Amino acid sequence: MAKFYFSYSTMNAGKSTMLLQASYNYQERGMRTVILIAAFDDRAGRGKVSSRIGLTADAIPFHAADDLKVLVEDLMKEGPIACIFVDEAQFLTPEQVWQLARVVDRLNIPVMAYGLRTDFRGKLFPGSQELLTIADELREVRTICHCGRKATMVVRLDEAGKVIKEGAQIEVGGNEKYVSFCRLHWDDKMQET
Repeated sequence: MAKFYFSYSTMNAGKSTMLLQASYNYQERGMRTVILIAAFDDRAGRGKVSSRIGLTADAIPFHAADDLKVLVEDLMKEGPIACIFVDEAQFLTPEQVWQLARVVDRLNIPVMAYGLRTDFRGKLFPGSQELLTIADELREVRTICHCGRKATMVVRLDEAGKVIKEGAQIEVGGNEKYVSFCRLHWDDKMQET
């Protein structure tokens, strides 16, 4: 029986590396996988997923209006799919999370979603909230703060390296824009004037 997995963490925990490794494991055994990524996340190039350690794979870009169950059904016409992977799953809409749940429940294809739990303000992303609510298995991927504690929060930085406390929830970026902290040091950063 297929399951719906959500692996979550803050930035720089290795989520994309884990996704790429898991997909490779299937492919190495002759099984077809599908990797999905939000169309606006083109940091590695359109339709690409990459990790900080240099692994890269092709992905299918999706938009917020796309029905992911229909997308998977169309892809199944080309042959069986062993597993669906979603990178940056926080960018899924709540409706798309349910569409992927239907892929698991009705098409019997496992879905492994990897993403952030919270934004730079410490608030849940809508996609992550829905994933935390309905995924069959939740897996925390751990990384550390500069102090050695588990990092669970992230701050957004401006071009000068100053902490941004307000703004759009979604702004794609990497190490140049986001830094992971434990709750204590995140709170310290958010209290700075």
